[in-house]
Amino acid sequence: MREAENIREVEALGVDLMGFIFWPKSKRYVSEPPTYLPTKCKRVGVFVDADILEVKQKVKEYGLDIIQLHGNESPGYCTQLKNYTLIKAFNIATVDDLEATKPYEGIVDYFLFDTKAKMVGGNGTKFDWHVLTDYVGETSFLLSGGIGPDDAENIKTFHHSQCIGIDLNSRFESLPALKDIKQLKAFIKKIRL
Repeated sequence: MREAENIREVEALGVDLMGFIFWPKSKRYVSEPPTYLPTKCKRVGVFVDADILEVKQKVKEYGLDIIQLHGNESPGYCTQLKNYTLIKAFNIATVDDLEATKPYEGIVDYFLFDTKAKMVGGNGTKFDWHVLTDYVGETSFLLSGGIGPDDAENIKTFHHSQCIGIDLNSRFESLPALKDIKQLKAFIKKIRL
């Protein structure tokens, strides 16, 4: 998110978290603070292998509530940010990919399971959610990876005791970093029925 009016409109839908991407290679990169930042939902800063000092600076500059790490950040790296609420993203294709979460148990607050692809996030493609049946970790997670307007029924039938939410991103955009409010509103209404 980076357009003030779009941020206001998304916030008005009652979302819990709103992401700001601080990875320069992303089409959604936020280079300067928008003229409006949300006040009714938590602000999440998304980073990819960023310098620790840069992360801390963005937390102050944007008033971030949560840090999402979407690169190859090690458990040691995460430990340096233990005073913050942390989400660590993992790219999933098979059951074996879930093994990568184990060293992060007890270090980060949440996991985010995304689709394994060449690009880092925002691919608009799904992975087989049945793989998560084998996830038995103690860390709660967010489901991500190509969730789109036609997935409401699939979301309603997906159940895992550790799943606490879903990430809605590229499939709800009219342009990178610009959400389609009508699509988002309709989807949120369907999944909350």
